[in-house]
Amino acid sequence: MTTNAKQHTRQKRNVVVLGAGYGGLLAALRLAPHARVTLVDPADHFTERVRLHELTGTRPTVTHPLARLLHGTGIRHTAHRATALDPAARTVTTDDGHHHPYDRLVYALGSRTPDVTGEHVYTAESADRLRKRLQDRPGTLAVVGGGLTGIEMAAEIAEAHPDWTVRLLSAGQVAAGHTPRGRDHVRTVLAGLGVRVEEDRRVDDPDSLAADAVVWSAAMTPRTSLAAAAGLTLDPRTSRIAVDSTLRAIGHPEIYAVGDAAAAHSGPAGPLRMGCATALPTGFHAASAIIAEGRGRRPGTLDFRYAVQCLSLGRTEGLIQFVNADDSPRDRILTGRAAVLVKEQVVRSTVRTLRLARRAPGLLPSLPGLG
Repeated sequence: MTTNAKQHTRQKRNVVVLGAGYGGLLAALRLAPHARVTLVDPADHFTERVRLHELTGTRPTVTHPLARLLHGTGIRHTAHRATALDPAARTVTTDDGHHHPYDRLVYALGSRTPDVTGEHVYTAESADRLRKRLQDRPGTLAVVGGGLTGIEMAAEIAEAHPDWTVRLLSAGQVAAGHTPRGRDHVRTVLAGLGVRVEEDRRVDDPDSLAADAVVWSAAMTPRTSLAAAAGLTLDPRTSRIAVDSTLRAIGHPEIYAVGDAAAAHSGPAGPLRMGCATALPTGFHAASAIIAEGRGRRPGTLDFRYAVQCLSLGRTEGLIQFVNADDSPRDRILTGRAAVLVKEQVVRSTVRTLRLARRAPGLLPSLPGLG
């Protein structure tokens, strides 16, 4: 080992992680033994976003206290919102006026449902408020968006609140990324739950719908306004942060972007879509790259590949669509109770991974799907 490399191993860098979602939290936990980590997120809890639709049914909560997940790690959590990023000075400013210096930054602010207006309009993020409305009195509900989020929301509501009339409106086919057999299964289950599916139905204004409640699940938008204001390059097509094969922001090698905020790509998978399936591996990879840098080694390239797409269709049905490395569907699906069990284990594994990262971060490289 060279003298410089030895010096790197003795020094702990300051790493600021923006966002305590799937990617940011895993990155922070992976880095904790190797760096002085500051986690910036205004919330005092971690939210299982893949379970938000369950809040409209019987699940009481989908959050976990950050204090418990961070206990004993040495990570400093500042419960404030990042308001400015200065790449030249390498500082992050939070809404309490404090400036947080960094040697490396992990940008993991994720994504959100675009702002939609209307007195009776809800999103996955407002599922708690939606449940109260659903319990108030029955009526008609329209879910806009035929992707995975919209399908899961429509199925959950129809099953948990059978006195409501539910429609699912999709600009194209529902479950467009699935095989014809998979899409047929989705339509069959939704029909059995009483959901009326309207395909090739584009909706631009929720107020145009004749419904007592509208759930907007049409698209997600990355939280990259902070990056744009700081001069980071955004991908012109997706508005996500442009990164290289190691997840470093183009032109700013001291900044890593992960999860939904990053326009990440890998050789086997190509461009990565938003979702928990990519947030955890990219968060792990960015942390591993920073650790490698600290040891005087060159960061490796992201080697991510898809395996399955998991879809809940209420509490008793589901669909597991097996996919190729590039997320294209294979002619193999799993349905019924078996699919429900697989989906539940996949979802539970995310929290298990975070808990393992707190207790034994050195074991993370041995987990399948992260490296």
